[in-house]
Amino acid sequence: VGGNNKINMKELAAAFSDAGFSDVRTYINSGNVIFSGEAGVSATQAICKGLILQRFGLDIAVAVLAASELVDALANAPDWWGKAPDAKHNAIFVIAPATAEALFDDVGEIKPEYEKAAYHGNIIFWTAPPATLSRTQWFAASSQKAISRKITIRNHNTAYKLAELAK
Repeated sequence: VGGNNKINMKELAAAFSDAGFSDVRTYINSGNVIFSGEAGVSATQAICKGLILQRFGLDIAVAVLAASELVDALANAPDWWGKAPDAKHNAIFVIAPATAEALFDDVGEIKPEYEKAAYHGNIIFWTAPPATLSRTQWFAASSQKAISRKITIRNHNTAYKLAELAK
């Protein structure tokens, strides 16, 4: 949900249950909600955005992915992602209607001496060593409002845990 928009995870889970979603659970204190519902992804995104606005007074972007989309993206992650123990490995979830392809165009050429980036579907896989983090294109871009409002970032371990919980 973002550092400036704190929501108690128990209250968030209750809000989703009250809205008719089932199998609701949260994971860590960063706005990750795993649930089942009948509506498609776009409709669910609109419902969740409205729910958070109504219940918590926050007008924020909401990323919604089908479990199958997350599992598929992780199965197709680049071979280098998550491998270097001394590097940061992040999954950058693109918030619809933005697309990973358009964001790659907006961010521009990466600096291969500092970072690696690739995408599958609307998940961007990004890796950089901590020593060069501040010199990377994606680090700089993620702090720009034009980009930051279109993404939410989770680390490698959280991305895999979310997929596991969503199965």
